[in-house]
Amino acid sequence: MKHIFPIFLMLSLLLAACNGGAPTDTSSQTSLPADSVAGEAAYAKTCVACHGPEAKGISGLGQDLTTSEFVASKSDADLKAFILTGRRVTDPLNTTGVDMPPKGGNPALTNQDIENIVAFLRSIHQ
Repeated sequence: MKHIFPIFLMLSLLLAACNGGAPTDTSSQTSLPADSVAGEAAYAKTCVACHGPEAKGISGLGQDLTTSEFVASKSDADLKAFILTGRRVTDPLNTTGVDMPPKGGNPALTNQDIENIVAFLRSIHQ
C-alpha cells in the first residue's frame, strides 16, 4: 500500500511527458463525425420525453420528427443551433404551446451529443 503513491506519481509524470507537459486545449479540436447510434442514445435520454420513443411526437408536447418539414428543410448546422437555443412558447412558430428549452432541458448535452442527435434524426426521417 505504501508503494502506491510513488507509482501514481511516476505514472502522472509519464502521462504529462506524453504531451510535453503542456495542457491540452480542446476548444479548437474538431468534433468527431456524427454517430446516429450514439445520437439515438442521447435522444432517448433527453428528447424522448416530448417527442416520444419513436420520435413521432407526443400531443401537446413535441412534434413528430420523423416526417417534420422543419427537420427536412434545415441544414445539420441549423438543427444543431435550434437544439442549442430551443423555442420559446412566445415564438409564433411554436405550435405546441409549450417551451422547448435549450438543449431539450438537458444542460449536460455536449456539442457532440447534439451532432449525434441530428445524425439520428436524419436516419429516421421519412
